[in-house]
Amino acid sequence: AGEKELLGIWIAQTEGAKFWLQVVTELKNRGVQDIFIACVDGLKGFPEAIEAVFPKTAVQLCIVHLVRYSLNYVSWKLRKAVAADLRIIYSAATVEEAEAKLAEFEEKWGEAYPSIVQSWRRNWERIIPFFDYPPEIRKVIYTTNAIESVNMSLRKITKNRGSFPSDESLLKLFYLALQNISQKWTMPIRDWKAALNRFTIQFDDRMPQR
Repeated sequence: AGEKELLGIWIAQTEGAKFWLQVVTELKNRGVQDIFIACVDGLKGFPEAIEAVFPKTAVQLCIVHLVRYSLNYVSWKLRKAVAADLRIIYSAATVEEAEAKLAEFEEKWGEAYPSIVQSWRRNWERIIPFFDYPPEIRKVIYTTNAIESVNMSLRKITKNRGSFPSDESLLKLFYLALQNISQKWTMPIRDWKAALNRFTIQFDDRMPQR
């Protein structure tokens, strides 16, 4: 339907692979049959957990998070220039063009910022799934901004409260807050019809029959 929906709230002491495996397994047990594309940030063990439970899923690393991480290594004076050159990579029309642009980036910035190049090359297989799609669909799948906006709303609620007497009290507060937040989700995701048409063809054998 192209509508945002929150599937659960979990409290974690540590966000490792074992925790994420429990979360993804719970979603499957509750009825999630398939995931076409999962966009994730740099949470350790999360991509592996998704692929273990839903092996056909394409795991897409959030480009926004990756760029932010990359710019942490760059001085303020050069951030705009480095960001512009990174944008050339993820704005490329094809994977081949993106790989060529990454090589050009490495030639220009690799000596000064080897950690950036290493990060992009290490994560390359999780960066490139969205190159299978045209620009309007890439906008839907290349960032975790949808959940980031939810997290920001929750942080506003908790930042002045100090501590909570129990996990249960925190969960109750979040549950009530999320009821209010989700009432604003009345419009489909932007460009959803175009994305759905593409998915219907690309994932023909996996698309639910209505």
